[in-house]
This record gives sequence, C-alpha cells and structure tokens, in this order.
Amino acid sequence: MREGSHETASLVKGEVTMAAEATPDEAARHAEKKARIKAARDRMMAEKTGEKGLVLVLTGPGKGKSSSAFGMVARALGHGMKVGVVQFIKGKFSTGEETFYRRFPEVHYHVMGEGYTWETQDRERDVRAATAAWAVAQRMLADASCELVVLDELNIALKHRYLDLAQVVADLQARPAMQHAVVTGRGAPQALIDAADTVTEMNVVKHAFQQGIRAQKGVEL
Repeated sequence: MREGSHETASLVKGEVTMAAEATPDEAARHAEKKARIKAARDRMMAEKTGEKGLVLVLTGPGKGKSSSAFGMVARALGHGMKVGVVQFIKGKFSTGEETFYRRFPEVHYHVMGEGYTWETQDRERDVRAATAAWAVAQRMLADASCELVVLDELNIALKHRYLDLAQVVADLQARPAMQHAVVTGRGAPQALIDAADTVTEMNVVKHAFQQGIRAQKGVEL
C-alpha cells in the first residue's frame, strides 16, 4: 500500500497522523516568517487610531445577513451599550432573536413590517408599514444614547421603493458621530453602498432550502 493510502486508512480507523517534526532550519525559518508577519501587523494596527460611528451594510443572496447583525447586538450588549432594532418586512411571525432580545431593557426592539411582500400583495399597505417603521428608525438614529441601530431587511424596503432612498441616506449621515448603524437585506442600492463604511456581500455556495428543507427554528427563525 502506498504511503498516502496508509495515511487515509489510518484516518478511517480513527488514528491521528502527526505532521513530520520540523528540522531546526525549518523551525527557524518559520519563527522568522511569523515574526515578520507580527511586525507588519503591529505597524498596521499602530496606524489605525481613529474611531467613529460606522455604517455597515450586509447584503447579497447568501444566508447570514441578519444573523451577523444580531451577533453584533450581542457584542454591543456585552459592552453595556444601548441598542435599537427595527425589523422591516419580516413582521407576521416571531423570530428567535426577537424573543430573546426583548428580554433586555437595553434593547428597544420594534417589528413594523407586515410580513414578506408576497404575503400582503398590497403596495400601499407595504408603503404605510415601511413609512411607520422608518419613523421609529429616525428617532433611534437621532438618539445619541442609542449606540447601535440595526435596520434589519431595510434593503428590501428600499429595493421595492417603499421608502425614499435619498431620505434614508440623509438620515444615516446625520446620526450622532459615535453611533453605529447596521443595514441588512439583499440588493443594497448603490447610494447606500457608497455612503457605508463597511460593506459585506454574502453569496450562496450551498443552501438547504434548495434541497427542499424549510426554514427552521434556531437556524433561520
């Protein structure tokens, strides 16, 4: 049996195959390389001294946009920060994050949508719901004590033109200097991307929904 085949067989049997021990020269080169990387990183970090409130946009067709935003809510709470959340569009059913974060007095949580757009099939009703939601968001964005504002699925409302994009961007730009705002939803408009400090596009590699698996509690709900 070839050496590679023997290693594969060992792994199948549950054995652990250890990497070959480095020679003294290899160990020295490795240590030198890591030292150079650390020095370069230290120099880079030393140059990053500024702080400001950020606009973060999480977009793209992949899963994890809202999950990432609510992970930031947990992080902010860990630092004793006050958080505001407005969920657009997802309004007819409760999610795990809503149930959980409503327990915290530091979180002002508002669900203003009336379900996904295909549930209402009524543009005027969707516009009214989105407008009411944005009124709540505007109060949060004007409140300096609210250090993190999550605007979940706002991009969907903008994509369908339920809200005025220019007004949304203007309100984001006028918020307190140290307030962070996180906007989620696929199809982020270019004007919002241009106004943001950090933009992440999540793409699909593989998704259980494509295999006939519905949204499940603890994962999507």
